[in-house]
Amino acid sequence: MLPFIARTTWPIRLRIALSLGLMFALSSTILAFADVKLIQLSSDPFTNSTSQHQTEVEPDTFAFGSTLVSAFQVGRYFAGGASGIGFATSTNGGTSFTKGFLPATTPFSAPPSSTHLRASDPSVAFDAKHGVWLISFTDLAVAPAPGGKPIIDVLLSRSTDGLTWSNPVLVEADGHFNDKDWIVCDNTASSPGYGNCYIEFDDNSIADLILMSTSRDGGRTWGAALPTADHGHGLGGQPLVQPNGTVIVPLEGFAGPHEDIVSFSSTDGGASWSRVTKIAAVRFHAPAGTIRADILPSAEIDASGNVYVVWPDCHFEAGCVANDLVFLLLSRGELYQCYLPTGGRNLDLSGWRSLMDLQHTPCWTDVALLARQHVPGGDGRRLHLHLLCRRPSLRRVCGGSGSQREYVQ
Repeated sequence: MLPFIARTTWPIRLRIALSLGLMFALSSTILAFADVKLIQLSSDPFTNSTSQHQTEVEPDTFAFGSTLVSAFQVGRYFAGGASGIGFATSTNGGTSFTKGFLPATTPFSAPPSSTHLRASDPSVAFDAKHGVWLISFTDLAVAPAPGGKPIIDVLLSRSTDGLTWSNPVLVEADGHFNDKDWIVCDNTASSPGYGNCYIEFDDNSIADLILMSTSRDGGRTWGAALPTADHGHGLGGQPLVQPNGTVIVPLEGFAGPHEDIVSFSSTDGGASWSRVTKIAAVRFHAPAGTIRADILPSAEIDASGNVYVVWPDCHFEAGCVANDLVFLLLSRGELYQCYLPTGGRNLDLSGWRSLMDLQHTPCWTDVALLARQHVPGGDGRRLHLHLLCRRPSLRRVCGGSGSQREYVQ
């Protein structure tokens, strides 16, 4: 990431040089996007009358070396879940893909499941120590709980090559409605938790109680699900592992009267989990048309252990008329926030899952372009981001072009 330079100390020549450099970077990136050709990886083969077909939704992708594995729902039900979980795997860096569907997930998979009906929420990880790919997901059980309430279990399939997958392994099957799983593995060889894999999910039967489960044997077995130290409640956590083995889990929290972005952590390899800490208050503009949308964050980590979180938020729009993409960076113990101006009413991202690509993001340029690329109506003159620090004396501007405004919390 480029060093943060106080705007008030920039020499004129440096400003001109940086502006020209950014213009070149933006134009080069736009040309690169124009050359990209879409490849269809999979299609819905199911024909059951109970779900909506030719639908493949909510993908997650993980890459390790030259292998990429993507997993997604196939044959989505309007009320939730899908006819199966699909995968598409490339072993040559994305040049070509092999597609398939996880076995024994629903009655429509091959072989079929006699215990589960609808699969959802796939998440992909790779365990470098044990040399195994993992896809976690939730699955609706055939037998309901007493009183007719649905039972949703957390399951997982394993593969040593990303192509042939095992029948599901049980992660959590306690007779409750478990939701929104996400998996990660510790792949730093020097970490004390090397080879540990962690799954976060919430127990909807207990007001979305946050739970974590840990595996130390390549996903074959999973420990008892543990709550946070304060028995926190939330949704959509995405665990991240720093090089020293610390696990950080950003998510949407339910502690206050309004949803917030919160996080919790573990420094002992998942033996215990900290209290939930609020890291950002959120104001959310609900989209028109009864579109299903929420502040569910997206989170990633870089090789240095910096944590990046992004979510939709209308804090920076007068009257909360639209959502911006708000970014948070936790770096060297300091917390920064920045936001992507979306042009007020011209660009409302409230219905979009947050998008991150950290491989080529000096000063967030590519993230801004990706957000603009996928949502019509963006104002190309305002492709710039502002960083926000919790200490007003540390104002920083990440850079950009066009009109500039600065907001300090």
